[in-house]
Amino acid sequence: MPLAGRSALRRIAARGTAMAIGAAMAVIAGLSAAPSVHASPSATGALRWAPCDDPAQPGAECATLSVPVDWAHPGGPRLDLAVARRKATDPGARVGSMVFGPGGPGDSGVDMVVGRISRFSPEVRRRFDIVSFDPRGVGRSNPVTCSDDLLAERPSPELTSQADFDATMAYNRRLRADCRARTGPVFDHLDTAQTVRDLDALRAALGERKLTFHGSSYGTLLGAQYAETYPRRLRALVLESVMDHSVRSTRDFLQSEAATAEDSFQEFVKWCDGAADCALHRRDVRTVWQRLLAQAGRGELENPSKPGTSLSSSDLVNKIAFRKFYQADYAGLATAIAEMDASKPMPASPISIAPLPPATPVFCSDWHLPVRDYQEYASLVAMMNTTAPDLPYLLPIHMTAACLGAPTANPQHRLKARGAPPILLSNALHDPATGYSWAVSVARQLGRSGVLLTYEGHGHGSVTNGPCMENAVDRYLTDLAVPPPGTRCPAVPS
Repeated sequence: MPLAGRSALRRIAARGTAMAIGAAMAVIAGLSAAPSVHASPSATGALRWAPCDDPAQPGAECATLSVPVDWAHPGGPRLDLAVARRKATDPGARVGSMVFGPGGPGDSGVDMVVGRISRFSPEVRRRFDIVSFDPRGVGRSNPVTCSDDLLAERPSPELTSQADFDATMAYNRRLRADCRARTGPVFDHLDTAQTVRDLDALRAALGERKLTFHGSSYGTLLGAQYAETYPRRLRALVLESVMDHSVRSTRDFLQSEAATAEDSFQEFVKWCDGAADCALHRRDVRTVWQRLLAQAGRGELENPSKPGTSLSSSDLVNKIAFRKFYQADYAGLATAIAEMDASKPMPASPISIAPLPPATPVFCSDWHLPVRDYQEYASLVAMMNTTAPDLPYLLPIHMTAACLGAPTANPQHRLKARGAPPILLSNALHDPATGYSWAVSVARQLGRSGVLLTYEGHGHGSVTNGPCMENAVDRYLTDLAVPPPGTRCPAVPS
């Protein structure tokens, strides 16, 4: 994520990417200026709604919800969560409120409701108040704040020795101390288990006896853990692009992430071989791609979005290819590759390492991914490069390096949601960040409650990909009618 300026302190409203990890982690861009949240809850905890401060996006209402910094000590310090909603477009047919759980980690739910409401189907917008929030540590909800200068000093994840490994551990300690001092006490309470309690407080403040929730990408972790914690307070739960929090070992996690990303690259090559409109049609796509990777590794590949500056091989993989995989925009990726290949190499220049989003501590607090030493780290990198030879240094290895030495308050475990109602899981067969196998695994963990809806296409996110998917999800949310087991929906042109 590019950071502007040299000030020692900057409040950052970070969006995740979205590689899952999982999805959430493939997007590493900063939030643009967003509507302020005016109102505060009353003493009784009800939400006081007021128009959001964005005249370009009328109709959205904003509020804040006060919650404890640490739910284990509800009488201690508090923070205000930013909340937004758009009311049902057909009040006479309104079912209730549907809360959306944003991805990332680092995505803003307020921005989704204010500026990207078309992400939801017309039927859902007609029947539900669409509500979302900025999770703790994100956006307007006490965002993680760190020194710009220190963020810019992030070591490369391409470690070459035990000394590099030790330097990364030391840097992580310095950064955590800096971010904690600037962010305040919430820094130590960013995990999803705390956000589950925030979500239940939001349910109560909305006056909903039971929660209707749609979680996407990293938001599926929140939804699944809500079902585990409060199974009988759940009306309906959609998990879209599913994260599997039962993947325990660092090696298994990284291997699954590398495999699902490489699958998307292979699907891209297959598409290009058969599509006459592919800008690389009848060319050896892998040869062209490897040539660009080599140029980027030498600092000779010009950044198409910042002429005159070099594009690193990591950014070529994570910011160019992976983002196109998210959108299943194979034509756009082929055009971008062809244009970069046709450009003249730059004079070799130093390769910079983009800072990770400040929301990284949210991920670190949820995922225990230990690495003993440089030797083990090198073996993990080699395994990922074997699994995904076309996509070196995927974002998950960056996140693993960034979390070295960090405490994990909410480590991985198998999901147990006994007593939960039917839960609808939605996943593409070829999702670059949250692989289909994760959705299958989570559905199995949910037992009789888990119903998997398969989209036979590509990309990260699937609930509105064609009438088959959209109608199945709409019927579940409005009428609690789950599709038959094994339901699959055909891919639609992107």
